[in-house]
Amino acid sequence: MTKEFIQSIKGTQDILPDQSQRWQALETTIRNTMDTYGYREIRTPTFERTELFARGVGQETDIVSKEMYSWTDQSGENLTLKPELTAPVVRSFIQNNLGGQSTINKLYYIDALFRRERPQKGRYRQFHQFGIESFGSEFPEMDAEVIALAMSVFNDIGLTNLTLKLNSIGSPECRSDFRNALRDFLKPHFNDLSETSQKRFENNPLRVLDTKAPYEIEILKDAPNISDSWTGEDKAHFEEVCSLLDAMRIQYTIESNLVRGLDYYTRTTFEITSTALGAQNAICGGGRYDGLVETLGGKPTPGIGFAAGMERILLALGDDDSSGNSTQVYIIGLGDEARPSVAKLAEDLRQNNIRTNFDPLRRSIKAQMREANKSGATIAVIIGDKELASGQAEIKDLKTGDQEPVKIKALVDHINSLTL
Repeated sequence: MTKEFIQSIKGTQDILPDQSQRWQALETTIRNTMDTYGYREIRTPTFERTELFARGVGQETDIVSKEMYSWTDQSGENLTLKPELTAPVVRSFIQNNLGGQSTINKLYYIDALFRRERPQKGRYRQFHQFGIESFGSEFPEMDAEVIALAMSVFNDIGLTNLTLKLNSIGSPECRSDFRNALRDFLKPHFNDLSETSQKRFENNPLRVLDTKAPYEIEILKDAPNISDSWTGEDKAHFEEVCSLLDAMRIQYTIESNLVRGLDYYTRTTFEITSTALGAQNAICGGGRYDGLVETLGGKPTPGIGFAAGMERILLALGDDDSSGNSTQVYIIGLGDEARPSVAKLAEDLRQNNIRTNFDPLRRSIKAQMREANKSGATIAVIIGDKELASGQAEIKDLKTGDQEPVKIKALVDHINSLTL
């Protein structure tokens, strides 16, 4: 009786070799752009104390109340697989006294996260994000740089049809006034709201503005605008952010209902969407969180950042096989006597940073040639008894079909001289 094989957990995925090249290309572009803007990579543990997310993200958010993978370990400590990255980075910033080492800290990450939400196209229970966190500046020029960096990454990746949505949710004082005004507006419509929005009405009415339900969007058309509750400083800050983006020729639309889903945001909030993703079109979200470091036990430190889902970016990019296969040279060996020469040549080429493969199955020349073409190689090197006797291997250009003899001793230098 054949045993049933164990499958992956629902909401997770294997990134197979023919897909991983796309991930590597994306990661390389991200790292290069981050370096251009002066951001340095930070890596935090896969799990943290549950309290970090309860305090940092907010007890009433969907992430903390519904979606976290949490457990109690043998010592009785409550731990959680990280569902987002800002709180862990802030924890590390505080714990390692990065603020004491530098006035401005510009950090980026590429990491896996975990949320138990309903799997759907482009969304998984283990997923990946890249993003940045910048600590130290409360001024609008930092906001503008962070937004410019996000747009630059997506432009460098090759995403098109992007829309930058921008808003300010003001200072805590502003939000307190707006929260009361929004509750007053929603009370007559309470019975018409979804169960989710009714819960948000009690705990965090700003989240009602996040709704995607058409009938609720219609209700909210007449809702008060958060800009009516801005302080003078809130207004001046947002206007300067817009002015700086104008100077940088970055186009945006002001969305008065745009709020971020986590409790720690203040003032500038933004979202980048792509028409390639349909209704759930957001690929990036971010904003300012000037009170979070203090909330998590650090010294008052302004901060701003963003995070972007990598699965959703690759989905927006569509199928792209332009990265090809990694093999540039394929060595075809024929006969027992050729095997040491094949192994030596392969190693010599690899030591010269030339991607090389050969057949380990001792197949016929026809089968090996078929494998060479399938591998994506641009050059095939043929070595058999005849070639060993003459001291010359045959080199075949797999694109043109041209073939020429080259001395075996000169193969590495010859292949090095070619444009592969």
